[in-house]
Amino acid sequence: MKTITPDMEYLSTRQSAKVLQVSLGTVQKMVELGELIAWKTRGGHRRILASSLEQQLQRRKRAMRQKSTLNCVALGIFRRAENSEELLEASQEWQLKVEMEVAIDSLEGLMKAVSIAPDLIFLDALIPPIEQVHLIHYLSKNKDTQRIPILVDEGFIRLHPGIVTLIDENSGAKPPLSENIKIELEKGLIELNPFIVAYPATNPELDPTWSHRSRHELLETVFVEALARKCL
Repeated sequence: MKTITPDMEYLSTRQSAKVLQVSLGTVQKMVELGELIAWKTRGGHRRILASSLEQQLQRRKRAMRQKSTLNCVALGIFRRAENSEELLEASQEWQLKVEMEVAIDSLEGLMKAVSIAPDLIFLDALIPPIEQVHLIHYLSKNKDTQRIPILVDEGFIRLHPGIVTLIDENSGAKPPLSENIKIELEKGLIELNPFIVAYPATNPELDPTWSHRSRHELLETVFVEALARKCL
């Protein structure tokens, strides 16, 4: 199989077909569907961006790994690195085998979500509400991520009905949410989205009687529910 080397910026359709081990027609269809990034030269020859080919190869490796190990590939988007450690440690004791990818900010999270196409996406409760709204908006609109279940803290979902008003009151002159996102919220971007799954509040102030351990034990059930949603 032909490999992609660091000095390659783009490949021909034929080279791309060899890399992916598919037909020329399949490569052309992948370009038309937006799965590969390409353009045409003045002579009408297609050139495909090597980085988009690499993304496809990584997705295939993950898919093969999932089939062989029955693991769940999850992406956790956190506010701080230390916030991820507790969940990673707790998940080691679950019956469900979870391979967790971690992103420490929203932009990195969006890029990883598109790149690895995980089975589910976990949004940390400490991510500010406005960032969570934007994350849900972009993940729900992108063709590569729109059918991936998103786990959201139940406290954020309870806050949702007044979230636009709350954000507007504290935003100053420039509105933080576009009119399109506000309309999507009104139409059910969050509460009517079948791929939004609520998980138990992880803020100790909301329920001091719950231990962190018990919360994360309940999270395993939520992860399983989210995986079922992916089949909708």
